[in-house]
Amino acid sequence: MANRYRPDRDGSHRGAFEKNRKKIYATQTVCGICGKPVDFSIKYPHPLSPCIDHIIPIAKGGHPSDLDNLQLAHWTCNRQKSDKLTKRQEVREETISNRVLPHTFDWKNFKAMSR
Repeated sequence: MANRYRPDRDGSHRGAFEKNRKKIYATQTVCGICGKPVDFSIKYPHPLSPCIDHIIPIAKGGHPSDLDNLQLAHWTCNRQKSDKLTKRQEVREETISNRVLPHTFDWKNFKAMSR
């Protein structure tokens, strides 16, 4: 896979992205993709670790650092979503998720391998 320039990681949007990432981590607690709670004590590379998802992917013209284009997600949910566009739904109390993803592995019982 070729290295791609990412303005949210390498360019002019880096500072704004980091600032908005901190805001999202401080204010959101539920994965915007699967609708389940995110545990901030779990660290990468665990599949349920928290990360930031671009609702409209940068590859599809989404803004790299706009707060309205960012949401909290599990790392594995974000990887499965990849650069697909999904229909955004209003999040309500009774909503379980705003997207159905295939879950073929029981990540709750996953244990990261020690190095």
